[in-house]
Amino acid sequence: MKINSLEEALKRIDELEKEVAELKSENEKLRGRNFGGRKKHDEAWMSAYNDFVMKYENGKNVMEIVVEGKVSRRTAYRYLAYYRELQKLAEEKGDNDVADTF
Repeated sequence: MKINSLEEALKRIDELEKEVAELKSENEKLRGRNFGGRKKHDEAWMSAYNDFVMKYENGKNVMEIVVEGKVSRRTAYRYLAYYRELQKLAEEKGDNDVADTF
């Protein structure tokens, strides 16, 4: 785009300033966006984990819990690893109650 006069240049500057303002606004929206992913230990996670622990401690194995359809196999194994880590920490402390280690 060739600019031939001062008026055209000022008009183009105004257009570009508006475009920059719009892009800044869009950028701020994207910065505040939640990109998902696993959020460890929020309420939903703790609820699902506690449900898993209850079933696991009542004698169900991981695959039986997965078949019920509330958690994926990968998530169930993550819960199991977390559960075992808490058990290990509880044993080291000499506690029998895993809930105290939260």
